Parts: sequence; structure tokens; C-alpha cells
Amino acid sequence: MNLPTEVFGNVIVVHSPEDLGREHAEQLAPFVTNLERNQVVLDLDSTESIDSNGLEALLKTQRALREALGDLKIATTNNSNRKILEITRLDEQLEVFDSVIDAVKSYA
Repeated sequence: MNLPTEVFGNVIVVHSPEDLGREHAEQLAPFVTNLERNQVVLDLDSTESIDSNGLEALLKTQRALREALGDLKIATTNNSNRKILEITRLDEQLEVFDSVIDAVKSYA
């Protein structure tokens, strides 16, 4: 897996794939936890579909980053993705922001 990333100080922004299903979900945590930073913002704006494997991968990635004294925060303006996070109540476990900049600033 090779996802586009951007670095903002101690925070790295990862732009998620178009489909966060089984194929990509299995690779997400290992990819993110092997980055040079453990304060991560996952930008879900370009993600068109997320299945249960993808949702589980978000939690697994968050756990792994927290074990490394980091965290995972989500940024998305995609209404479908926000609704999925709300319905599954993952928005109560993951911090969700309207913009990448707001998510990055929250680490300060």
C-alpha cells in the first residue's frame, strides 16, 4: 500500500484510498504505523466507500498509534462518510474534523 501523505510539523496527513474495503483495510494499520510520525490525520474526503473491514481498520490503526503514544484523527467533508461514522458510533471513539487543517491544529 502506498498512500499520498503530507507532513505538517509533527503530524502526518494520510489521504485514504477511494475504497476502504477489505483489500485496503488489511494494509491500513501497518502502512500508517510504519510512517515516520505517530500523530496521524486520515483524510477520508476521497473515500467513496467504507465497509465493516474499513471501519475496523480505523479502530485497529488508532489502537496501534496510541500504543506508540500517538493518535489517529479523521478529517472529512464527505457527508456519506460522516453518516457512516455516526451510525456506527465511531465518531464517539475517533475524533472527526471538518478539515485537515482543523485536525492537524488539534494536535497542538
